[in-house]
Amino acid sequence: MTGLFILFSNIATGSIRAFLCLFLIFWLLSTKKPDKNRVTAVLAGIVAISVLCFAAGWSGFCCIVLETIWIAVCASYFQGMDTRMSMFISVFCEIAVSLWHFLMAAWLGVLFHSPTFLESGTGDSQIAVWLLHVLLIATSRYLWRNSNLPRKKVFHFVSIIVVFGFIAVISLSQQTILTIADDILDTWTILSVVLMMSVLIFNMNRQYEVEKELARLKTEQAELLERDYTALNHAYAINAKLFHDLHNHIGILRQFLTHTKLEEAIQYLDELQAPVQEMMDTVWTGDETVDYLINSKAVTAKESEIQYQAQVEFPRHTNLRSSDLCAILGNLLDNALEAARQGSEKEERFVRLTIRRINQMLVIKVENSFINPPVKEDGVLKTSKEKNGLHGWGLKSAQAAAQKYEGTVQTSYTNNIFRAVATLSYQGVPSKQ
Repeated sequence: MTGLFILFSNIATGSIRAFLCLFLIFWLLSTKKPDKNRVTAVLAGIVAISVLCFAAGWSGFCCIVLETIWIAVCASYFQGMDTRMSMFISVFCEIAVSLWHFLMAAWLGVLFHSPTFLESGTGDSQIAVWLLHVLLIATSRYLWRNSNLPRKKVFHFVSIIVVFGFIAVISLSQQTILTIADDILDTWTILSVVLMMSVLIFNMNRQYEVEKELARLKTEQAELLERDYTALNHAYAINAKLFHDLHNHIGILRQFLTHTKLEEAIQYLDELQAPVQEMMDTVWTGDETVDYLINSKAVTAKESEIQYQAQVEFPRHTNLRSSDLCAILGNLLDNALEAARQGSEKEERFVRLTIRRINQMLVIKVENSFINPPVKEDGVLKTSKEKNGLHGWGLKSAQAAAQKYEGTVQTSYTNNIFRAVATLSYQGVPSKQ
């Protein structure tokens, strides 16, 4: 009976660790969120590993190694993540859980003056195991419900945990109630230091990736703004020419009206209006660059016979920079237009832009029709265009711009409708008089 209980305990605790590792891989690497079917497949593998180790009489270390490899392989296959990064997170997640299992058992042994908490297979050791895993369940549930927590806040929390673990290991060497071999304490001390270094290195790597994306983003923003400035300058030049020749146009219209040629006069007005028609349907956000970007995409949609709708509720005088807004809008609208353009039926092609403010948060939602499902590479959506160029900057660039304002860019698609939602936190700034 005791053996079956230990087997059941190993299966349950292994499943908890696997779920936590999958979520950490999803959250830290911005991959695909594991659904129920994929989680079930991973847990089935954990059950098989636990039964195999129990039947073969292998040690807990062997079980943990197989468990780590299985989680990394599943994350790579199901979530489209790089195997090396999945393995990196899985290894250090298992090390962290093992470290805290040792600390929990050791300090319970100190508290109750009983070394049996450190002896595997005993009832006291199972108390330490389940006390730790109940805490892991609570943590996993909290993170699952709050998957949009700011990365900086979570990094500070994780840093506190690993530093506290290091202090707890050092403190064990100073107590005299429970006898623990020096080599065991030395091993866990080294592993706790490795954990602290791994957290620091991972955070530095993520910061480097963000800075690299921002550098690339600035270059592409400059190119886009130069292109749009040229187009806008050309439009204004056409408009200025019309005003310059206004007296001639008035004379021609007067001639038509004098001879009661109403149809000719209307046709002539339509010809005059055509060059500046794209400048008439302005969506006023209070930001000239953003206004022009939205309207230029409307012109592109019209040329491609795509239904284009824009509903904008934009806050005035905020700390949101035009370049960052253009990075997000330019990418999302370009991708939406490209996907909608692939539709064969003109009536089914559409792009809908909605910008709303909710308290101190700006929500930018872009919806579009599509025929071919989005392509993913390493868990990241990729453009289907052969040459990216200035047609799209990639969701990574939009995400990098959103992170400046503690925001995110999330995507989903159902029933041939693709949806991208960007959320930004903003602050009001004094208006310039």
